[in-house]
Amino acid sequence: MSLNYLATRFQCSWPWTTLVMLCDGRLVCGCADPYGRRALGDARVAPVHEVWTGPTVTALRADLNVGGSKFCGDCPLKLPLKKDEAAPVRSLDAGALPSRMYIECTAACNISCTDACCAPETGITRTRQAGMLDVDLFHRVVDEVGASLVRIDFFNYGEAFLHKRAIEMCEYIKTKFPHIYLYTSTNGLALTEDQARRLVHSGIDEVTFSIDGATPESYAKYRQRGRFDVAVRNLRAMADEKRRAGRDLPFLNWRYILFVWNDSDEEMNQARALAADSGVDRLCWELTDHPENAYSRRFVPGSPDLEAIRHEIWDDSGLGNAMPGATPRAQIDVRTLVPGVPLFGRAGRPMSVRTRIRNLSARPFPAQATHGRRLVRLGAQLCDTNGVVINRDFARAWLPQALAPGKETDVAIEIPSPEQPGRYALKFDLVYEGVDWFERCGSPTTMKSLWVR
Repeated sequence: MSLNYLATRFQCSWPWTTLVMLCDGRLVCGCADPYGRRALGDARVAPVHEVWTGPTVTALRADLNVGGSKFCGDCPLKLPLKKDEAAPVRSLDAGALPSRMYIECTAACNISCTDACCAPETGITRTRQAGMLDVDLFHRVVDEVGASLVRIDFFNYGEAFLHKRAIEMCEYIKTKFPHIYLYTSTNGLALTEDQARRLVHSGIDEVTFSIDGATPESYAKYRQRGRFDVAVRNLRAMADEKRRAGRDLPFLNWRYILFVWNDSDEEMNQARALAADSGVDRLCWELTDHPENAYSRRFVPGSPDLEAIRHEIWDDSGLGNAMPGATPRAQIDVRTLVPGVPLFGRAGRPMSVRTRIRNLSARPFPAQATHGRRLVRLGAQLCDTNGVVINRDFARAWLPQALAPGKETDVAIEIPSPEQPGRYALKFDLVYEGVDWFERCGSPTTMKSLWVR
């Protein structure tokens, strides 16, 4: 294949993992195709597995294996390759079905975000052949792919909960396939308070509310026609229902895009206080370079202000949190008879290492969780003597119970000694299972030398 028409060579893993179903049933490649220009097939006329193993997606994978495809067009999901970097080569056979799907209930929206590609004024709804996702089609697709899916993102363009049966769809997914991690993002305005409370009991795992401001005035500058009080009321209702029912799910995010009109210390601190009072699990800032006259100049890359909130940014890690004390931090002490002496082991023989963990944050570390995600465990990563990670998931140990803020506990972790003798290092860190390591949001780790005989 000639790549002369490509401005840059690139790679992308989406065609090996993920399909996006538009509300009219077309299956597209990637979540950055607002107008449905890159269709791989149509679930209305063919089973999903025929599309996923069909000639269009197979040709796309073959193109990407040599550094790019004309099919991708201006898709922003492309990852540029360096001048002499070879494209990763993956099998053209990606299995019978994808492991992840986005499901779009509708491309319609109840507000108009300033200069957004999906605002009603762009005519996005005219690019769909149906206004709302057909429920029978939804059932057929979920029934076919559900057993193979790890995750469903229950949104795309438009506001999902404008569909009158959206909550019922969430309930259907989690009833038939409880193993699927079900996530949605919403402006929160299409829900009544009763519906917000019902959504808590649907089994959904995570819900993100997009609320860009801490006052009605600044919020409405971007979310035009939006009502700040309704969005916050529904966020509060979900948090309250979780508490009332004693549930640990859904995990509730408040995502706040920073603009020139809402990025002052005063308003950001007001959002922090409101988030803490509402009972939300996580408040994170999001950076944007759009609209051109509105993005935050205060938090541009390289600025001291950005560095000060780096671990509070949505894309920085899965754990950073803008609420005071909510970002997880821990102190890990490795207990040895002689301080400063390396750990010793014999090749192929496990060894037990004693540690003491202290919670330095303002929230407890959960030792158990409903679906095995967002529980905290101690991890030991195998590294070389320079600290370069060889095996990130080398060993794990459970906490004996939830660890309250400011408290400490002793944890023994069994380490499987490497088969090859030599000198190594162990990096001890805590991990929120299925989310991220504490180190990624600024928590200190502990390194210990390991000599294997």
